[in-house]
Amino acid sequence: MSQTIRAVERALDVLLCFSRQTPDLTMTQISEKVGMHKSTVHRLLVTLEEKGFVERDMSTGAYHLGINMLQMAYLTLEHNDLRQVADRYLHQLSEQHRETVNLSILDGADVIYLDVVESPQRVKLAAAIGQRLPAFCTASGKAILAFSPDEVVQQVLERSMPRYTQNTLVSQESFYEDLNLTRARGFALSLQEFEEGINAIAVPILDIHDQPIASIAVAGPSFRLTHERMIEIGPQIIATVREISIEVEMTTNNSVLGV
Repeated sequence: MSQTIRAVERALDVLLCFSRQTPDLTMTQISEKVGMHKSTVHRLLVTLEEKGFVERDMSTGAYHLGINMLQMAYLTLEHNDLRQVADRYLHQLSEQHRETVNLSILDGADVIYLDVVESPQRVKLAAAIGQRLPAFCTASGKAILAFSPDEVVQQVLERSMPRYTQNTLVSQESFYEDLNLTRARGFALSLQEFEEGINAIAVPILDIHDQPIASIAVAGPSFRLTHERMIEIGPQIIATVREISIEVEMTTNNSVLGV
Protein backbone atom coordinates (compact mmCIF):
# COMPACT_ATOMS: atom_id res chain seq x y z
CA MET A 1 0.00 0.00 0.00
CA SER A 2 1.41 3.39 -0.95
CA GLN A 3 2.11 6.12 1.58
CA THR A 4 -0.49 8.40 -0.03
CA ILE A 5 -3.28 5.82 0.27
CA ARG A 6 -2.26 5.12 3.87
CA ALA A 7 -2.53 8.83 4.68
CA VAL A 8 -6.03 9.00 3.19
CA GLU A 9 -7.02 5.89 5.11
CA ARG A 10 -5.83 7.45 8.37
CA ALA A 11 -7.67 10.70 7.68
CA LEU A 12 -10.88 8.77 7.06
CA ASP A 13 -10.36 6.82 10.30
CA VAL A 14 -10.21 10.14 12.12
CA LEU A 15 -13.45 11.36 10.53
CA LEU A 16 -15.20 8.08 11.31
CA CYS A 17 -14.48 8.59 15.03
CA PHE A 18 -17.26 11.16 15.19
CA SER A 19 -20.80 9.92 15.69
CA ARG A 20 -24.13 10.99 17.14
CA GLN A 21 -22.95 9.61 20.49
CA THR A 22 -19.52 11.30 20.24
CA PRO A 23 -19.94 14.52 18.21
CA ASP A 24 -17.08 16.27 20.05
CA LEU A 25 -13.69 14.67 20.64
CA THR A 26 -10.32 15.87 21.89
CA MET A 27 -7.12 15.00 20.08
CA THR A 28 -6.27 12.55 22.88
CA GLN A 29 -9.64 10.79 22.54
CA ILE A 30 -9.23 10.53 18.77
CA SER A 31 -5.70 9.18 19.20
CA GLU A 32 -7.00 6.46 21.53
CA LYS A 33 -9.89 5.57 19.23
CA VAL A 34 -7.78 5.16 16.07
CA GLY A 35 -4.66 3.84 17.78
CA MET A 36 -2.35 6.47 16.33
CA HIS A 37 0.34 8.61 17.93
CA LYS A 38 -0.85 12.08 18.95
CA SER A 39 1.63 13.78 16.62
CA THR A 40 0.17 11.90 13.62
CA VAL A 41 -3.39 12.70 14.70
CA HIS A 42 -2.43 16.35 15.15
CA ARG A 43 -1.10 16.61 11.57
CA LEU A 44 -4.24 14.97 10.20
CA LEU A 45 -6.52 17.26 12.19
CA VAL A 46 -4.65 20.37 11.03
CA THR A 47 -5.11 19.29 7.39
CA LEU A 48 -8.76 18.38 7.87
CA GLU A 49 -9.41 21.67 9.63
CA GLU A 50 -7.82 23.65 6.81
CA LYS A 51 -10.12 21.88 4.33
CA GLY A 52 -13.21 22.48 6.45
CA PHE A 53 -13.88 18.86 7.36
CA VAL A 54 -13.38 19.39 11.10
CA GLU A 55 -13.61 22.43 13.33
CA ARG A 56 -11.95 23.08 16.69
CA ASP A 57 -13.73 24.65 19.63
CA MET A 58 -11.21 27.17 20.91
CA SER A 59 -12.75 27.21 24.40
CA THR A 60 -12.59 23.44 24.98
CA GLY A 61 -9.99 22.32 22.45
CA ALA A 62 -12.37 19.59 21.23
CA TYR A 63 -13.02 18.92 17.56
CA HIS A 64 -16.29 18.34 15.73
CA LEU A 65 -17.21 17.76 12.08
CA GLY A 66 -16.98 20.86 9.90
CA ILE A 67 -19.28 22.56 7.44
CA ASN A 68 -17.85 20.74 4.42
CA MET A 69 -18.90 17.39 5.91
CA LEU A 70 -22.41 18.78 6.36
CA GLN A 71 -22.52 20.02 2.77
CA MET A 72 -21.37 16.64 1.45
CA ALA A 73 -23.96 14.85 3.59
CA TYR A 74 -26.77 17.00 2.20
CA LEU A 75 -25.44 16.53 -1.33
CA THR A 76 -25.55 12.76 -0.85
CA LEU A 77 -29.12 12.89 0.45
CA GLU A 78 -30.29 15.22 -2.31
CA HIS A 79 -29.06 12.79 -4.97
CA ASN A 80 -30.37 9.68 -3.23
CA ASP A 81 -33.12 8.35 -5.51
CA LEU A 82 -34.55 6.11 -2.80
CA ARG A 83 -34.96 9.01 -0.37
CA GLN A 84 -36.52 11.22 -3.04
CA VAL A 85 -39.00 8.54 -4.07
CA ALA A 86 -39.90 7.57 -0.50
CA ASP A 87 -40.36 11.10 0.84
CA ARG A 88 -44.04 11.63 -0.02
CA TYR A 89 -44.88 8.11 1.16
CA LEU A 90 -43.25 8.81 4.54
CA HIS A 91 -45.43 11.89 4.93
CA GLN A 92 -48.45 9.90 3.83
CA LEU A 93 -47.80 7.22 6.47
CA SER A 94 -47.17 9.81 9.18
CA GLU A 95 -50.43 11.61 8.39
CA GLN A 96 -52.32 8.33 8.20
CA HIS A 97 -51.03 6.79 11.43
CA ARG A 98 -49.99 9.99 13.27
CA GLU A 99 -46.65 8.55 14.35
CA THR A 100 -42.99 9.14 13.48
CA VAL A 101 -41.93 7.44 10.23
CA ASN A 102 -38.37 6.79 9.09
CA LEU A 103 -36.45 5.43 6.12
CA SER A 104 -33.38 3.37 7.09
CA ILE A 105 -30.55 1.42 5.50
CA LEU A 106 -28.27 -1.22 6.98
CA ASP A 107 -24.67 -0.19 7.62
CA GLY A 108 -22.60 -2.90 9.24
CA ALA A 109 -24.36 -3.92 12.44
CA ASP A 110 -26.45 -0.74 12.58
CA VAL A 111 -29.26 0.98 10.75
CA ILE A 112 -28.95 4.63 9.73
CA TYR A 113 -31.90 6.95 9.25
CA LEU A 114 -31.87 8.44 5.75
CA ASP A 115 -35.06 10.37 6.36
CA VAL A 116 -37.44 11.06 9.23
CA VAL A 117 -40.94 12.52 9.35
CA GLU A 118 -41.99 13.38 12.89
CA SER A 119 -45.37 12.55 14.38
CA PRO A 120 -47.83 15.46 14.46
CA GLN A 121 -48.70 14.55 18.04
CA ARG A 122 -47.22 16.26 21.11
CA VAL A 123 -45.88 13.04 22.63
CA LYS A 124 -43.65 11.50 19.97
CA LEU A 125 -40.45 9.62 19.29
CA ALA A 126 -37.29 11.72 19.04
CA ALA A 127 -35.44 10.74 15.86
CA ALA A 128 -33.08 12.48 13.45
CA ILE A 129 -31.59 11.98 10.01
CA GLY A 130 -28.20 10.31 10.34
CA GLN A 131 -29.09 8.64 13.63
CA ARG A 132 -27.48 5.21 14.01
CA LEU A 133 -29.15 2.40 15.98
CA PRO A 134 -28.33 -1.30 16.50
CA ALA A 135 -29.99 -3.42 13.81
CA PHE A 136 -30.67 -6.54 15.86
CA CYS A 137 -33.09 -4.90 18.31
CA THR A 138 -34.88 -2.35 16.12
CA ALA A 139 -37.82 -2.98 13.81
CA SER A 140 -35.98 -1.24 10.96
CA GLY A 141 -32.97 -3.52 11.32
CA LYS A 142 -34.93 -6.73 11.78
CA ALA A 143 -37.07 -6.00 8.72
CA ILE A 144 -33.92 -5.81 6.59
CA LEU A 145 -32.15 -8.74 8.24
CA ALA A 146 -35.17 -11.04 7.86
CA PHE A 147 -34.74 -10.89 4.08
CA SER A 148 -30.93 -10.71 4.01
CA PRO A 149 -28.52 -13.60 3.28
CA ASP A 150 -27.52 -15.69 6.31
CA GLU A 151 -23.95 -14.44 6.22
CA VAL A 152 -25.14 -10.84 6.62
CA VAL A 153 -27.27 -11.79 9.63
CA GLN A 154 -24.38 -13.68 11.22
CA GLN A 155 -22.01 -10.75 10.77
CA VAL A 156 -24.47 -8.54 12.66
CA LEU A 157 -25.06 -11.03 15.47
CA GLU A 158 -21.37 -11.77 15.93
CA ARG A 159 -20.82 -8.09 16.74
CA SER A 160 -22.58 -8.76 20.11
CA MET A 161 -26.18 -8.64 21.29
CA PRO A 162 -26.24 -6.47 24.43
CA ARG A 163 -29.40 -6.24 26.50
CA TYR A 164 -30.86 -2.74 26.21
CA THR A 165 -34.18 -3.53 27.93
CA GLN A 166 -35.84 -6.55 29.52
CA ASN A 167 -37.44 -7.24 26.10
CA THR A 168 -34.22 -7.29 24.06
CA LEU A 169 -33.62 -10.58 22.25
CA VAL A 170 -30.14 -11.60 23.36
CA SER A 171 -29.95 -15.19 22.11
CA GLN A 172 -29.43 -16.11 18.47
CA GLU A 173 -32.12 -18.81 18.75
CA SER A 174 -34.83 -16.35 19.80
CA PHE A 175 -33.59 -13.83 17.23
CA TYR A 176 -33.87 -16.32 14.34
CA GLU A 177 -37.35 -17.29 15.51
CA ASP A 178 -38.30 -13.63 15.35
CA LEU A 179 -36.85 -13.31 11.83
CA ASN A 180 -38.90 -16.31 10.69
CA LEU A 181 -42.04 -14.67 12.04
CA THR A 182 -41.10 -11.41 10.32
CA ARG A 183 -40.73 -13.16 6.95
CA ALA A 184 -44.06 -14.95 7.39
CA ARG A 185 -46.10 -11.81 8.11
CA GLY A 186 -44.05 -9.36 6.01
CA PHE A 187 -43.16 -6.90 8.75
CA ALA A 188 -40.93 -6.69 11.83
CA LEU A 189 -41.93 -5.57 15.30
CA SER A 190 -39.87 -4.11 18.11
CA LEU A 191 -41.75 -4.19 21.39
CA GLN A 192 -39.63 -1.97 23.65
CA GLU A 193 -36.53 -3.97 22.63
CA PHE A 194 -34.16 -1.03 22.25
CA GLU A 195 -35.79 1.59 24.45
CA GLU A 196 -38.38 1.31 27.20
CA GLY A 197 -41.73 2.74 26.19
CA ILE A 198 -41.03 2.74 22.43
CA ASN A 199 -42.60 0.35 19.92
CA ALA A 200 -42.04 0.16 16.18
CA ILE A 201 -43.16 -1.71 13.09
CA ALA A 202 -41.07 -1.89 9.92
CA VAL A 203 -41.37 -3.26 6.38
CA PRO A 204 -38.38 -3.91 4.08
CA ILE A 205 -38.06 -2.28 0.67
CA LEU A 206 -37.05 -5.09 -1.68
CA ASP A 207 -35.37 -4.84 -5.08
CA ILE A 208 -36.37 -6.85 -8.17
CA HIS A 209 -34.36 -9.81 -6.80
CA ASP A 210 -36.24 -9.65 -3.48
CA GLN A 211 -33.15 -8.38 -1.70
CA PRO A 212 -33.66 -5.69 0.98
CA ILE A 213 -32.25 -2.26 0.18
CA ALA A 214 -33.86 -0.34 3.05
CA SER A 215 -36.84 -0.34 5.40
CA ILE A 216 -39.72 1.93 6.35
CA ALA A 217 -40.69 2.06 10.03
CA VAL A 218 -43.51 3.58 12.00
CA ALA A 219 -42.51 4.20 15.62
CA GLY A 220 -44.14 5.73 18.67
CA PRO A 221 -44.93 5.46 22.38
CA SER A 222 -45.92 1.93 23.40
CA PHE A 223 -49.10 3.18 25.14
CA ARG A 224 -50.34 4.46 21.77
CA LEU A 225 -48.63 2.22 19.23
CA THR A 226 -49.64 -1.03 20.86
CA HIS A 227 -48.94 -4.55 19.62
CA GLU A 228 -52.58 -4.88 18.52
CA ARG A 229 -52.46 -1.63 16.59
CA MET A 230 -49.21 -2.57 14.83
CA ILE A 231 -50.65 -5.91 13.74
CA GLU A 232 -53.67 -4.01 12.41
CA ILE A 233 -51.70 -1.43 10.38
CA GLY A 234 -49.03 -3.88 9.16
CA PRO A 235 -50.81 -4.76 5.88
CA GLN A 236 -51.35 -1.04 5.13
CA ILE A 237 -47.64 -0.32 5.53
CA ILE A 238 -46.76 -3.32 3.35
CA ALA A 239 -49.03 -1.97 0.59
CA THR A 240 -47.37 1.47 0.77
CA VAL A 241 -43.87 0.01 0.70
CA ARG A 242 -44.74 -2.06 -2.37
CA GLU A 243 -45.65 1.18 -4.13
CA ILE A 244 -42.25 2.59 -3.15
CA SER A 245 -40.47 -0.51 -4.48
CA ILE A 246 -42.26 -0.23 -7.83
CA GLU A 247 -41.46 3.48 -8.14
CA VAL A 248 -37.80 2.94 -7.16
CA GLU A 249 -37.52 0.22 -9.82
CA MET A 250 -39.04 2.52 -12.45
CA THR A 251 -36.73 5.37 -11.44
CA THR A 252 -33.69 3.09 -11.63
CA ASN A 253 -34.66 1.75 -15.03
CA ASN A 254 -35.30 5.24 -16.37
CA SER A 255 -31.89 6.40 -15.10
CA VAL A 256 -30.19 3.49 -16.86
CA LEU A 257 -32.07 4.29 -20.08
CA GLY A 258 -31.24 7.98 -19.78
CA VAL A 259 -34.90 9.02 -19.51
